[in-house]
Amino acid sequence: MKKLVAGLMALTMALSLGGCAKASGGAEAKGGDLVVYCPHPLEFIDPLVAEFEAETGVSVEVIAAGTGELMKRVESEKDNPLGDILWGGTITTVEPIKDYFEPYTSVNEEAILDAYKNVEGNMTRFTAVPSVIMINTNIIGDIEVNGYEDLLNPALKGKIAMADPAKSSSSFEHLVNMLYAMGNGDPEQGWDYVEKFMENTNNTLLSGSSAVYKGVADGEYPVGLTFEEGAAKYVNSGAPVKVVYMEEGTIVKPDGIYIIKNCKNMDNAKAFVDFATSKDAQTMITEELNRRSVRSDITGGKGLEPYENIKVIEDDINVVNSNKQVWLDRFKEIYTK
Repeated sequence: MKKLVAGLMALTMALSLGGCAKASGGAEAKGGDLVVYCPHPLEFIDPLVAEFEAETGVSVEVIAAGTGELMKRVESEKDNPLGDILWGGTITTVEPIKDYFEPYTSVNEEAILDAYKNVEGNMTRFTAVPSVIMINTNIIGDIEVNGYEDLLNPALKGKIAMADPAKSSSSFEHLVNMLYAMGNGDPEQGWDYVEKFMENTNNTLLSGSSAVYKGVADGEYPVGLTFEEGAAKYVNSGAPVKVVYMEEGTIVKPDGIYIIKNCKNMDNAKAFVDFATSKDAQTMITEELNRRSVRSDITGGKGLEPYENIKVIEDDINVVNSNKQVWLDRFKEIYTK
């Protein structure tokens, strides 16, 4: 992950500054280490981590796993945190464990769009993440997919990729999106669709988010339910895939970056949050890494559909948070029956 040359340059920089360096004008990193729990794909993680290391001289260890697994790790380690940051997971998904996060407001908070402000005090928004349908254009044939309703087509039975929403935040967000979109704003009215959809998947779920977008890109599945970046990176690389924003409505959720309470490398964790929300890092995210920025001074993104072309719908975060486990249990009953 870390190049030796970059590491030596970073070390030289750190020593010349007396062991301290600021990340993009933010909090001072103290050198030493930083342990990051992260569900993002490695190809997304690596460039940003390398840049942070070069700026600060901090050595970053990334523990990569699914959002659900990492959340359980944060909970189980509450008396002796082994990680410093949870980097990833939508705000809705991670909210139930927010008490395990350290209050911190980034130096970049004023530049964050109003819709994505850190109103909780310990949940910094990082990127905006629409739920999307990813299609392999080489194998979809003449099957038309413009939204959720089209996924009930019998020709797609057993050919739809989706991860377990109990383990994948992107799949949980798709479940929420389904309930609101197919229930016309009332999630309780969306369960009839969820049952029909799961029947058309042969009640089969994949192990995690990456298995979905990789499975579609590799031609194992003609269609999959994923998040925008997971699909857009293949579009931008010239792969035979396309991104569909559901015609019934797409929910756009922010994911976040969270400092673990009482972590061992607190100064470095704060510096990383400031780095990740800086204009330089957020520009890299939109121009090179296929994600949408949460900053008001950065627009667009290569291969990303303009907001005005997407039918964006809203969920009720209070309803979602209070029903999360109930919905996960109900979903499990559907696909295990």
